[in-house]
Amino acid sequence: MLLGIVGIILSLALLITLAYRGMPVVIAAPIASVVALVFSGAPILASYTEIFMPALAGFVASYFPVFLLGAIFGLLMTTTGYAESIARSVTRWIGARNALLATVLTSALMTYGGISLFVVAFVMFPLARELFRVADIPKRLIPGTIALGIFTFTMTALPGSPQVQNIIPGQFFGTGTFAAPGLGLIGTVIILGGGMLWLEYRRKSLIAKGEHFADTPDAGVLAAATPGAGSGGIRRRGDGPGAAAATAERERHDGETGSWTETSSGGTPATALTPSNHVVPFLPLLAVIAVNFTCTLLVFPALDWGYLQEERFGGVELSTRAGIWAVVIALVVAILLIMAINVRRIGSLKQGFSEGVKGSMLPIFSTASEVGYGAVVASVAAFAVVRDAVFNLGGNALVTSVLSTSVTAAITGSSSGGMTIALNAFGSDLNAMAIEQGASAEAMHRLTAIAAGGLDTLPHSGAVVTLLLVCGMTHRQSYKDIAMVTIVFPIMAVAVLLGIVALFGAF
Repeated sequence: MLLGIVGIILSLALLITLAYRGMPVVIAAPIASVVALVFSGAPILASYTEIFMPALAGFVASYFPVFLLGAIFGLLMTTTGYAESIARSVTRWIGARNALLATVLTSALMTYGGISLFVVAFVMFPLARELFRVADIPKRLIPGTIALGIFTFTMTALPGSPQVQNIIPGQFFGTGTFAAPGLGLIGTVIILGGGMLWLEYRRKSLIAKGEHFADTPDAGVLAAATPGAGSGGIRRRGDGPGAAAATAERERHDGETGSWTETSSGGTPATALTPSNHVVPFLPLLAVIAVNFTCTLLVFPALDWGYLQEERFGGVELSTRAGIWAVVIALVVAILLIMAINVRRIGSLKQGFSEGVKGSMLPIFSTASEVGYGAVVASVAAFAVVRDAVFNLGGNALVTSVLSTSVTAAITGSSSGGMTIALNAFGSDLNAMAIEQGASAEAMHRLTAIAAGGLDTLPHSGAVVTLLLVCGMTHRQSYKDIAMVTIVFPIMAVAVLLGIVALFGAF
């Protein structure tokens, strides 16, 4: 048994090391699984085909529509120029000198509007870089500022978030994406407020030391990053056959009125966004929020879902599917809305669909591979000892859920992967414990989601590595700020919310 536990620890260390050194998780996860199997004495081939792959396939089957539609939606928002228009509008409303807040709110708006987290990172960097240049803010703060907007409260705390991190708990606890809205809003205030206070403190501190925007050296900075470059790759300016055409495209921007005109490679106006129609780019985001809310709280509860008990549908409960169904419908409506608004340019949107399909593959299979790894580890005999140790740490259903999710998210460097691994292993036990203790399933949903978005951004996290690459910064330059806004304040929020639930219950 001791050898098996050693194997689990070594496999985790290997997974972290390989991921940190840049090996794709799709490859690293099976390799780490083999280490755990060898030390436990379990058959390797049978475990791979009968445990690892079914777990991987199960995650893809459940969440592929969300990853696919989210990637397509994000690319369409980029292709049409809506994403950049939203950023410019928010900046104009807040003021370019408030670059930190403008960057956070724009990133958060896109994330809460259903755009894939990685797509938002690619879209936001060039915009944030210009904002920071104008405001003369040290550019080492760009990664932390973007991270606060996309990796924290809009991903896990805000009620109704269409991100997969807010959907996964509902699959296990029978809750919806709007679970425990009061707790979610309080958590949002703590994370956003604390993060902004830290970033402002850092800005003043660095400037007081004499550091300015141009003083932070770039670590191979990406002058322009394009989502969907190959299979989740990063395209540098000047790369690829389309570089000349991309360079030929120009944009005129009036800093006083905020109006801008996108021009084609030939120099003729393609889309004019004047102050009178700045609302158009926001419509797809509003559609995602409105449709998700309507389906979850109004439409689905009013319909008869008795047929789900039929054998051909597996006897599933609506509560375990409503969250993902509502998000899928919302994203489809938003995509159709973009196409309807741009019906005369429908041909130019084709690339958004093809690139979106490509861009969705690596993220979902990376996460699914981590889930497969978790299933293999959970299958070895030594894991029972680990599971009992985790349950003994808490004793309370909410605390146990938070601890188990935090630990697995830290190990895998993934909020969605860590949460799925933890809930696959402990979900049924947590439900039973919650019922026995009279704990709120909605509170467990919200706390588990926020906890998953805490330790998931340790240095080996793929999301952190990608964000730093996009921004051209190193861990040494910018990780301190990423850690503060994405680890310290989410953990603080979970601790406060646990105390609130203990005193007042879920709301």
